[in-house]
Amino acid sequence: MSALSPPAKAEAPRAHRRRVLRRRQMATGLGFAAGLSCLAGMTDAIGFLVAGDFVSFMSGNTTRLAVAVGEGFGAQAAHLAFLVIVFVLGNSAGVVFVHLTHRRHALIVGLVAAVLDLAGLLHALDQALVATLAVVFAMGLVNVAVERVDGHALGVTYVTGALSRFGRGLGRWLVGAPSGRFWIEIVPWTGMLVGAVLGALAVGLLGPSAIFVAAAFAAALAVISGLIPQRWRKHYFG
Repeated sequence: MSALSPPAKAEAPRAHRRRVLRRRQMATGLGFAAGLSCLAGMTDAIGFLVAGDFVSFMSGNTTRLAVAVGEGFGAQAAHLAFLVIVFVLGNSAGVVFVHLTHRRHALIVGLVAAVLDLAGLLHALDQALVATLAVVFAMGLVNVAVERVDGHALGVTYVTGALSRFGRGLGRWLVGAPSGRFWIEIVPWTGMLVGAVLGALAVGLLGPSAIFVAAAFAAALAVISGLIPQRWRKHYFG
């Protein structure tokens, strides 16, 4: 007697192909999210070293804002508050842009590259503040390029939450409780760490012009995004 009926035998290869396809979709999504986090880390390091401001790490800017308010530094507080507002507006603009372009995420990453190039030109024209605001806006935009991977929410420009979720998942795993795929959370953190190192190296070599390196990296990510099959994106793009 056969272990599997004919319908079951026919279904087994299809199930295997579905599993392989899902693994590829997940690997692609995680790789792209890591690339975007690398871009965020690179840009944040460049912004911090060149302008003294975080351009994607709004938790840090919020703490600095609170300290400035507490110490009575009104001008600095207003500056930091404006950075946070521009970041939020960048996120909102990204959602609108993706909607208007029918969820063509390659275009949003391409727009990020263009804004970073514009920031580099503005800095060369001694418009340092406007350049910083442009970079912050770009980091808000990039958040909508990937919002989830196989149903798992990910942030690409902030990693405190990711580290917290990783730590909680690790703790559950250690005590034998259901922990899910907590290891995914380390992907954006790793990307941001690598990107920040690369950003610091780029500033050491090129100074403020390092922002053009970030722009070129964003352009490369836009090309990669355009190569991802459209039917895959529903699995990990918001």
